[in-house]
Amino acid sequence: MAQHFTLQEIVASLGGQVDIGTHTDAATLKVSRLASLAQAQSGAIAFFNDTKYTQSLQATQAAAVILRPEHRHLTMLPCILTDNPYAYFAKLSALMNPPRQYVNHVHASAAIGFDTHLPSELTVDAMASIGDRVKLGRDVRIGAGCVIEDDVTIGAHTVLEPRVVVKHGTVIGSHCHLFSGCVIGNDGFGYAEEQGQWVKIPQIGRVVIGDHVDIGANTTVDRGALDDTVIEDGVKLDNLIQVAHNVRIGAHTVIAGCVGIAGSAVIGAYCKIGGAAMILGHLHIVDGVTISPGSMIMRSIQQAGTYTALMPFQKHEDWLRTAANIRHLEQHNLKLKQLEQAISNIQKHSED
Repeated sequence: MAQHFTLQEIVASLGGQVDIGTHTDAATLKVSRLASLAQAQSGAIAFFNDTKYTQSLQATQAAAVILRPEHRHLTMLPCILTDNPYAYFAKLSALMNPPRQYVNHVHASAAIGFDTHLPSELTVDAMASIGDRVKLGRDVRIGAGCVIEDDVTIGAHTVLEPRVVVKHGTVIGSHCHLFSGCVIGNDGFGYAEEQGQWVKIPQIGRVVIGDHVDIGANTTVDRGALDDTVIEDGVKLDNLIQVAHNVRIGAHTVIAGCVGIAGSAVIGAYCKIGGAAMILGHLHIVDGVTISPGSMIMRSIQQAGTYTALMPFQKHEDWLRTAANIRHLEQHNLKLKQLEQAISNIQKHSED
């Protein structure tokens, strides 16, 4: 059954300020769901965060809108005023869509290893496998079909959705959320060449994950070859990301889907990395860097800022010509320098 909240109830829980506009009574105005400005209908609340969506704001059928005080004049709808509408919308979504309520239990089909401590407040769903000497904190939730190998440590209130695999020796902090299908601590891609053949290098490091880390569906985080792969507190990883061995990701960095991070790269704190970006191995990226989607980062970044390394799309024939021009830039530069030198010589002779 849908929950209904008045704007006053929302503000009492999340803060902000109610402005009812032309509505007569904020106490009688209730919302039961969240929606975008374009799709909102009666009973929905939306948010407005950018003036480029002013037309959508003025056309919306939402019952109320979350927006900044300086944008209040753009609509007569009842509003919640806040300095950060996007973050407020996220908190409201959590309020209106509470997470699954777990019941403490260990399913009869779960396999529990030797010398593994199970706290009284714990959920282990069907067909989960927990290895030897595993340490689980209070209120850990382990979904159906998860595999947790030997000597793993998982902190309190961490949730593993179905089919997560956590390899041996991994350390996961508290209040983390690992989404379905992610693999933590698998062997990194390490081989040494000998006489035309590849010799596997044992991967003997661990994966160490801090507190309040989210790791998206089917993302992989490889264990270190010698040193640990480290993901610090508050990092948020999207789906389908590859984090290679010995990588270090600084606190509160966010990384969008399909990013590939090669071995031993070090990424600072509070970075933002767009989808499908590629970061080569052994690079160092300082704190506060933003990398645009699809960028190929081929050298270290020593100064905070936004970095982009991609070419806008064109028709294929045009792209081929552009690529050919780029390949010949060095030759063009050499010819230009020769012409500049020739002009300089002519001017010198004319002055003489």
